[in-house]
Amino acid sequence: MLGLVLAVVLGTLVPRPLLPMTATAAAATAVGERILILSGPIHTDIAIPLNDETRAMFAFAGEAGVPLDHPEARWLIFGWGGRSFYLETPTWSELKLMPVFRALTVDRSVMHVDIAGPIVEPQPSVTSVDLDRVDFDRLMTFISESFARNGAAAVPVEGFSYGYADRFFEAEGTFNALFGCNTWTARALREAGLRTGLWNPLPSTLGLSLRLHN
Repeated sequence: MLGLVLAVVLGTLVPRPLLPMTATAAAATAVGERILILSGPIHTDIAIPLNDETRAMFAFAGEAGVPLDHPEARWLIFGWGGRSFYLETPTWSELKLMPVFRALTVDRSVMHVDIAGPIVEPQPSVTSVDLDRVDFDRLMTFISESFARNGAAAVPVEGFSYGYADRFFEAEGTFNALFGCNTWTARALREAGLRTGLWNPLPSTLGLSLRLHN
């Protein structure tokens, strides 16, 4: 137990990458976008602005039923996670033994795509980050490449959603409790030029590392 606590502490305090990355002058002045990191008790999502560009890049989500053209939609939200736990546990009251077991061992992964209207900022569960154009493009590429493909097409998980506006898709990679949804979020943010902790398995440690290292 002491070893796990030490790993969490070091994983938060030791930055990754170790040295800050230097932005080019062109990137530093390029117009970019603001993104949001949405944190729950055990899970984080990334929200990007919903505009013509992001609608076009993730048009497959609209084709699968995510209402990208909803007049009140402002954000497109992505979350990566374990297939069994994500699909079978829409609320804590529906928690079952097998999804927990698979989350603690090894499971296939899925991507969850949702939309949101205006999100109140600031609040404890929402962290905003302004990215330059180059870093925002890298983030979008990383998210896009996290979807498993059949040829060039993303693969929807049929018959599963939490509501009318969200959908699940097959994803790249395997899930376990040590390298799960929050380490995926951390990887995405590093692709976007941010520094995170060396290992961030929890939303709280990821949020602290972002504050410490950026």
